[in-house]
Amino acid sequence: MHERRFNPEHLSHLDSPERRKMLPPEKLLEYLCIGPEDTVLDLGAGTGYFTIPAAKRTEGQVVALDVEPRMLEVLKSNVEENLLTNVRYETGQIENIPLEGQSMKKVIASLVLHEVEPLEKGIEEIRRVLTADGKLFLLEWEKTPSEFGPPLHHRIASKVMKEQLESNGFQVLQTEFPTSSHYLMIASLA
Repeated sequence: MHERRFNPEHLSHLDSPERRKMLPPEKLLEYLCIGPEDTVLDLGAGTGYFTIPAAKRTEGQVVALDVEPRMLEVLKSNVEENLLTNVRYETGQIENIPLEGQSMKKVIASLVLHEVEPLEKGIEEIRRVLTADGKLFLLEWEKTPSEFGPPLHHRIASKVMKEQLESNGFQVLQTEFPTSSHYLMIASLA
């Protein structure tokens, strides 16, 4: 595990009541407008914080990608508890997404792109798997001090993220700041 990756020993933080209150996944996913037939890729799916509500919004396949098999095991259990049958599990890295090109209508990248090295490679891979009319939902840590979250030097400022997306063929359609420590971007291919 490289030093930027989330430590699975702390997975209880991923689904804490405090996090749900601060960043309610069902409400935030409204920005992505998931349709009933949409295919969705959740990058760094973890325990299913966004995978499960996304799978409830579509009959299409939701692919949960995580580099850590232990996370996917917890996610499988959570999916089964929710009686969902449209989730597929993939072990892999965002820098090398194990999916065919133009196979996903929606991509979720929640609090994970700050772990990707190099960031440009991860953005290129998202672009590769997204359909021409698809959308990217990106939630990330703002580069401001906070009492929790990744170290400041790992964070990517919203201005820098927007520039990275635009220089890699994306158009940022909307930017929101759900908390003082987070930003949300919805982007499409330019």
